Amino acid sequence: MDQLLARFDHYLQIERNLSPNTHKAYRRDVSAFSAFLHQDLDWSGPGEDLVRRVDLVVLRRYLARLSKGHKRSSIGRKLAALRTFFRFLEREGVVPANPAESLAIPRQEKYLPKTLTVDEACGLMETNNSSDALGLRDRALLETLYSCGLRVSELTGLDVAHVDLQERLVRALGKGRKERIVPLGRKACKALSRYLEARGWPEGDAPLFLNHRGGRLTPRSIQRNLKNQLLRAGILKEATPHTLRHSFATHLLVEGGADLRAIQELLGHASLSTTQKYTQVSIDHLMSVYDKAHPRNRKK
Repeated sequence: MDQLLARFDHYLQIERNLSPNTHKAYRRDVSAFSAFLHQDLDWSGPGEDLVRRVDLVVLRRYLARLSKGHKRSSIGRKLAALRTFFRFLEREGVVPANPAESLAIPRQEKYLPKTLTVDEACGLMETNNSSDALGLRDRALLETLYSCGLRVSELTGLDVAHVDLQERLVRALGKGRKERIVPLGRKACKALSRYLEARGWPEGDAPLFLNHRGGRLTPRSIQRNLKNQLLRAGILKEATPHTLRHSFATHLLVEGGADLRAIQELLGHASLSTTQKYTQVSIDHLMSVYDKAHPRNRKK
């Protein structure tokens, strides 16, 4: 089985050219399924014979086990990984057909994205007025996240050359290694200028955001940093870097009246349906305004 997994790993990395995060998740999901097969089928023989014994019944047993401790979104991703794995095995002639092809994807949970209010977002940005290197970095980091609506992985992947301060543009590498250009707000541009000036205007191939040891900043570090910034700003909400991305989109739609298609492009969503969840936030906001303003709906 290890040889099959190694071949699949090469396929994901070289032929599919998946993003590092997706590649890592698919490999982990298929490895977990392999461990389940050895246990469920009590198998110790060749890996190719093992995968040939997989049918719809075995896959449903596996999904039943997953349903006890995983969200539907996580199960959906694991199923996508298995479909890709068996599609690869079918192409390689290891299995005659893909047993995961007819397996139904669990209906995804509907949820409203958690956001900060406009006042909370602005307060978070304005809290840090420190002029030392780390303070300038933190201010520039938060301003860039909120100004551009970047994923945290996109932010940590930025090099100095990916930011054009004169044109106020950022070149981000998103999911599936898709590149997009997003505008950079004036305050974010100013914060980045101060931070890069404090670093002596580094070369273009240098990481944009550095940790205290001079290495590239990680998503986990940004998460910890954001928690501290929220406490300093007196914001008691649970928020992650992705909350700023949700806030970016919601504020453009609700407060600024931006077009949904434009928000889709700015966020780098492949499908408009992914962006449409923000319209529900907009409707909720509209109903709140209505309840407060309509004379027949106000509480006496």
